[in-house]
Amino acid sequence: MKRISKTEIKEMRSQSKKNRIMFAFTLPTVILYTIFFLVTMLIGVYYSFTDWNGISKDYTFVGLENYVKVLTDERFREALWFNIGYTIALVVLLIVIPLMIALALNRIKRLSTLFRSIYFIPAVISMVTVGLIWNELFYRAVPVMGEMLNIEALSTSPLGNPKLAAIAILMINIWQGCAIPTVLFIAGLQSVPKELLEAATIDGAGNWARFWNVIIPYLIPVLNMVIITQAKAGLTVFDYIKVMTNGGPAQSTEAVGLLIYRHAINEGKFSISVAESVILFVIVGVVAAFSLRLTSNKQVGE
Repeated sequence: MKRISKTEIKEMRSQSKKNRIMFAFTLPTVILYTIFFLVTMLIGVYYSFTDWNGISKDYTFVGLENYVKVLTDERFREALWFNIGYTIALVVLLIVIPLMIALALNRIKRLSTLFRSIYFIPAVISMVTVGLIWNELFYRAVPVMGEMLNIEALSTSPLGNPKLAAIAILMINIWQGCAIPTVLFIAGLQSVPKELLEAATIDGAGNWARFWNVIIPYLIPVLNMVIITQAKAGLTVFDYIKVMTNGGPAQSTEAVGLLIYRHAINEGKFSISVAESVILFVIVGVVAAFSLRLTSNKQVGE
């Protein structure tokens, strides 16, 4: 049997002490997370199987009745389809546009820090503030601009047009949401070995071949993060819609998040709103799992 030296014993004790210290610092966070997230989430799931209105102490267990009502509700299905379409557009555009900006900024050596700071400014403003600012611009500046340029399509605010309201909100979301993906893509581009790019150039690879075969493999972790975060943002979009259109005009921008809010706050259907929240949570989880599964077997640079 191998004997353990005194040095090894000291190292083991030192490591054990470090682990205890780390555990002591981590424990409060774990406790708070458990109390304010996991416990409250489980309580909410329980209430989704009841007819509780959010106020009364009395409620009845109704099983899956709330989920059946939600899934057979035409209004919920329309809101969900809105979220799906909005999310697809948001994810695609917040990959393409930030990646183009990152490629441009990565080439610029002078003033690159200044441009990065400028692009990041919208990200530090709250979504409600952004919504209020653009709401004023759409209702005041756009019609004036339309009259000056004699463009009939701009004579009224796009937020009042059922065909343009969702596009206008999407534009604002992209304007504010570009910052973080751009920074992530810049970091990813800087991780690409210059030797590989030079070797690809020597081998006769063009710009597209180098981008697709050399750069993209190194951006897989960033792409994965952007897809998950923006898919979650699109599926749970609420602030912009609440501030700018409140689901209108003619319910053309009514998202699931707004429907959950209305059922809980305005209509007193708390159990229904929780059931809708659970369904939305599951959808977000499935999208995240699918994205992770899609890239789980791919390593950086492959």
